[in-house]
Amino acid sequence: MAEPQLDVKKPSGEYKQGSSNQQSPTDPGDHAKPDDTYLELVLKIRIQSHKENDFIEVELDRQELSYQNLLKVSCCELGINPEQVEKIRKLPNTLLRKDKDIQRLQDFQEVELILMKDGSSELTEYTPSLLEKPCYNSNAAKMTY
Repeated sequence: MAEPQLDVKKPSGEYKQGSSNQQSPTDPGDHAKPDDTYLELVLKIRIQSHKENDFIEVELDRQELSYQNLLKVSCCELGINPEQVEKIRKLPNTLLRKDKDIQRLQDFQEVELILMKDGSSELTEYTPSLLEKPCYNSNAAKMTY
């Protein structure tokens, strides 16, 4: 005897005739995350410190990935002033300098903010903050290897 045909409701609200082989409730397709989760880049950030080495996670909109946005969001989350930041480093040893560097970051990469040294040394007084430095080095872009 032939197996009875059942009406199976498709996710779009349409009905199709098919066998009773339906997806089980434990199928990961039923509980898949919406595509919205891929619109954010999650980074682990911290301030360079000998005392504290814990990271916090921050989310950046992938449509607005820029050096300035990373600096602004990181400083806001860490409670520091952007003018205090001297450098941004992707651990273990890569300086982030421009928007393209930020756009290459992947989820859960570790980023460290290096703050300007306290004190009144001449070097620190005349070192421009990251807000004053251009994020694009035109001479580096012209170099060939």
